[in-house]
Amino acid sequence: MNRRTALMAPILALALAPLAALPARAEPIPLAELSAYLNGLVTAEADFTQINADGSISEGRLYIRRPGRVRFEYAPPDRSLVMAGGGQVAIFDAKSNQPPEQYPLRRTPLNLILAERVDLGTAEMVVGHYEAQDTTRVVAQDPKSPEYGTIELVFSRDPVALSSWIITDDLGNRTTIVLDRMVTGMDLPASLFSITMEVEKRGG
Repeated sequence: MNRRTALMAPILALALAPLAALPARAEPIPLAELSAYLNGLVTAEADFTQINADGSISEGRLYIRRPGRVRFEYAPPDRSLVMAGGGQVAIFDAKSNQPPEQYPLRRTPLNLILAERVDLGTAEMVVGHYEAQDTTRVVAQDPKSPEYGTIELVFSRDPVALSSWIITDDLGNRTTIVLDRMVTGMDLPASLFSITMEVEKRGG
C-alpha cells in the first residue's frame, strides 16, 4: 500500500460507514406483477374513505366486479350512489329526484383497472412508477386519451394488495379513495351493478 492510499483509507472508511448503515431502498414492485395481481382481482368488497378535492370526506362500502363494474355506496347521511356497469358510470344524487347523471366509463381513469385485461406495460400508459413510504405507486393514464386524467394506484406488499388510489381529472381535481378491510373472491350478483335496475328501484 502506498502512502497516499494509506492516508486515504481511514478517511474513506469514516465517510462510507454512515452510508453502509442506511437501509437499502426497496425497489418498486414490477409492473408485470402488479398487472397479474389486478387481473386476478375479479371481485372485491371493502370499506372506503373518500377525500375530495375540497377537503371534504365521505365514507361507504365499495364493490368491484371486473371487468367494468364498480359500486360506491355512501354511508348516511349522504346515501348517494356511484356505479359503473354496461360501459357507463351513473351518479345517483340522494337529494335529487332527477335521473342519474351518466357518462361513458372510458372517460374516467378508473376504467384502466376495470378493463378486462390490465397491462401496465402498454406503451405510454404508465407515467410514474416508484416506491414511497413502503408502498409501490403507479401513475397511469389512457394512452389514447390522456386528457381524461390519471389514476395513481397505491400497492402494499407481502402480499401485494391495492390499498388506495388517487384520480386526477382533466381539471386537475384530485379525489383519493382509501380502502380498508378488503376481501376478494366472493360472489357478487350482476344486478348489483345494473344502472337500469337501480333507476327502476328508485322509481325513475
